[in-house]
Amino acid sequence: MTISEMLTQSGFLTLLGMGVVFGFLIIMIICMNGLRVLVHAFGLDKEEPKSDVPAAPAADEKAVVAAIATALHEKQ
Repeated sequence: MTISEMLTQSGFLTLLGMGVVFGFLIIMIICMNGLRVLVHAFGLDKEEPKSDVPAAPAADEKAVVAAIATALHEKQ
């Protein structure tokens, strides 16, 4: 096998590999756009309204109770 044959074969394999990757990227873009359309069609892209009462005060109340219990324990 001569150098020119090897260069020709390597060039062909390079173009073939790049073509496969480019084709996969095109297919992936088409699938992502299709998924976007489906999500929008089924209304899954809308956020649900949140409740007026936040969940954070419950954690704060536990922290306050723990601080009071620690202070009482240290006082005794």
